[in-house]
Amino acid sequence: MLTEGTIKTPEQISHMREAGDIVARAMINCGKKLQSGVTTGEVDNFLREFIEKEGAKPAFLGLYGFPATACISINEEIVHGIPGERKLLSGDLISIDCGAIVGGMYSDHARTFIIEDSSDEDKNKLISVADNALQIGIKNSIAGNKIGIISNSIEEYVLGQGFDVVREYVGHGIGSQLHEPPSVPNFGKKNEGALLRVGMAIAIEPMVTEGKWQTKVMDDKWTVVTKDGKLSSHFEDTILITEDGPEILTKASI
Repeated sequence: MLTEGTIKTPEQISHMREAGDIVARAMINCGKKLQSGVTTGEVDNFLREFIEKEGAKPAFLGLYGFPATACISINEEIVHGIPGERKLLSGDLISIDCGAIVGGMYSDHARTFIIEDSSDEDKNKLISVADNALQIGIKNSIAGNKIGIISNSIEEYVLGQGFDVVREYVGHGIGSQLHEPPSVPNFGKKNEGALLRVGMAIAIEPMVTEGKWQTKVMDDKWTVVTKDGKLSSHFEDTILITEDGPEILTKASI
């Protein structure tokens, strides 16, 4: 069984850059439209239309039977929330996880937003720590490092800030499939995991919880929530390992 990531060809990398650019721009534009009263289904429709207008395919739609373009998770929901008729409320935390496919190659990207009322210092800190954890993971995505260096750096930072990291769900390799080897946990020891090599691509995605890391799956068989009902924040970028260091593929060109 393959445990290390595949090395991408220049053509595959070009497609992944395009897919990453599209989903990053989709997310930025979507963020501008988030307000109370908007339904999660409307958010999902916007993302689908944006991605398709750019000539890409939504990466999540129909994958493993998932019924939507984006996983939209609110407050205590961590990942895999199904969009629908639920209306956003002022002060909600909304985590949006989305991807695009170009030329058969995938991108994967997530961000957490606060709806309108951003005065809550605790919510702002949670989001900031999750975002910072991602940036720390990216900085350690260097050829010759083991995945464990990424994992350990994220865990140490998050725990040091008084939060926890989800353990049942982790980052992953990415390329011609959304989920490829290697696994990229947000916890672990520095000497563990696959060796990063030039040409590999990984999705790093810290899922940071306000309370304990334990999770449960809701009755819809998709939505994952914190077991203690505390808030969660999720950030994710697709990263290419290059000779010159990590390249963020899910970065908008404009």
